Amino acid sequence: MSTPAHTEERLDGTGEEPPDTKAGHDGLREEQHRLTALQGLAALSLDAMASVAYGPESIVLVLAAAGAHGLGCTLPVTLAIAALLAVLVASYRQVIAAFPDGGGSYAVAKRHLGRRTSLVTAASLVLDYVLNVAVSVTAGVAALTSAFPGLHPHRLWICLGVLALVTGVNLRGIAESAKAFIVPTAVFVGSILTMIVVGLFRDAPASTEAAAGHASALGSDATTVGALLLLKAFAAGCSALTGVEAVANAVPSFRAPRARRAQRTEVALGALLGAMLIGLSVLIGRFHLQPVEGVTVLAQLADASLGHNWAFYVVQFATVVLLALAANTSFGGLPVLMSLLARDNYLPHVFSLKADRQVHRHGVLALAAVSALLLVFSGGDVNTLVPLFAIGVFVGFTVCQVGMVRHWRLERSSGWRGKALLNGFGALLTGVSAVVVTATKFSEGAWLIVLALPLMVLVFEAVHRAYTRIGDGLALGRVPEPPRRCHSVVVVPVSSLSRLTSKALTAAVSLGDEVVAVTVAPPDAEGRRAVESLRRDWDLWRPGVELVELPAPDRALGRPIVDYVQEVAGRHPDNRVIVLIPEVEPARLWQRLLQNQRGAVVAHAVRRDTDAVICRLRFRVG
Repeated sequence: MSTPAHTEERLDGTGEEPPDTKAGHDGLREEQHRLTALQGLAALSLDAMASVAYGPESIVLVLAAAGAHGLGCTLPVTLAIAALLAVLVASYRQVIAAFPDGGGSYAVAKRHLGRRTSLVTAASLVLDYVLNVAVSVTAGVAALTSAFPGLHPHRLWICLGVLALVTGVNLRGIAESAKAFIVPTAVFVGSILTMIVVGLFRDAPASTEAAAGHASALGSDATTVGALLLLKAFAAGCSALTGVEAVANAVPSFRAPRARRAQRTEVALGALLGAMLIGLSVLIGRFHLQPVEGVTVLAQLADASLGHNWAFYVVQFATVVLLALAANTSFGGLPVLMSLLARDNYLPHVFSLKADRQVHRHGVLALAAVSALLLVFSGGDVNTLVPLFAIGVFVGFTVCQVGMVRHWRLERSSGWRGKALLNGFGALLTGVSAVVVTATKFSEGAWLIVLALPLMVLVFEAVHRAYTRIGDGLALGRVPEPPRRCHSVVVVPVSSLSRLTSKALTAAVSLGDEVVAVTVAPPDAEGRRAVESLRRDWDLWRPGVELVELPAPDRALGRPIVDYVQEVAGRHPDNRVIVLIPEVEPARLWQRLLQNQRGAVVAHAVRRDTDAVICRLRFRVG
């Protein structure tokens, strides 16, 4: 890129910059709306970071069924999850390098595992992203209403308000949303790490006030920990891994060099998440923490490490904010994934369009709309949504790992066997987790995901078939016949003489070789009088255009015009018929409610039943 001095030297005598310099400046402005590594960590890691609020608690709640013996296995289970996290981070670093256009699991499956598998992966990711928004918002609002019980009856409206706020921020651009979320992310991570460090230096809890008076959820009659229980705890704790794939899905959102920045963001996310999960697990064992009803494990740990003081409330408030804002991960990743699906003809092409500030606006709005429906369906209750959350992401993890094994086998670069073994081991772990989570949560709502996945694949296939038929009809990819001039007939519907009629006929004679004005003649006496009056005025005006009266036995407006257009088109097969519909456009928006919508009725009828070209001439009044 040229320096400012070089740019000045390239100015020509008019003071204008050459086109290539302007293009460079446009590219620079575009890059300013993309993510740095730090902004990417804030914008795309909120889901994963916030999962430390419910990941360790999921492990503890499962192991609590085996009593104190079960809770003693919290650290080993967490270490296994941390190992899987390391495998996933290493794998997605390779995915970022191999697929810099984004798409993550979908891009891997599409290249190496076939079209149908890639669609299953895409469907799982779409479901996971949508559920992440709903779960994050409801979890954050649930934490807020726990601190302020008076807000509990209004939790649904609070959820919808938070969703609207996050959507509005993302419509301004992903870089702007990232800047807005850097501070809350830093406060949350800083408070959790501080809590862990302080807790490691304590021999006993500083306070147990948060759990005082709450019933324990610890099992009392179990003395052994079985393999199935450990497997369930591992699968439950893997909910903390949701969001790890978001960086790989949104590589195009980063500034250049995109792949390198995205890889640094992925590693930083994995390191922070792993450190927090292991640190919290160590504190759970150190303080012999037991799950209690109505108080989160994270709140008990903050109480034990920092005491029941202002620091405790900082941790709680930071958790509330981050859980509410974790939905931003989906707003950063899903619109990019939807744009890739649209580019491949599996979603409507409108999702591939970008607005100003590099925003996939239609993807953002679609995500917000579906999430709002989920919030209304659940009534703002997080427990209704959580059982559906982790299944989709595990399917994506597994398919991505299997695809990367095939990638290494085909590429056979240096050290490919070790990399393939690592991905294969990760695929085994995530595949087992997906099966266990689905089986254990099936009756709690997981059946809905099992049903929704193939349904979404069928929708993708239907959209693709529709685009294929359209492409065949347009002969895309083949050289078309050369353009030729044909005779054009412009049909202008009129009902009275006015400036609008004059403007319409002026436009018509400029467009076509032959112009015909038509008026619909109702069968009643009033209608006949109106047509006769128009005929007298027309003969006096003499515009040089024929006026044809179209009888309407049933007072229909569109049918007589459609029949006439079909008659004109049938006279000469080479005729190109144009229907020019003049309409008034008032200066004020509310005045448009006063219009009779005759133009819309005619346009709909002509579009539905003929191949005529429709032109709607807007005459602005005032």
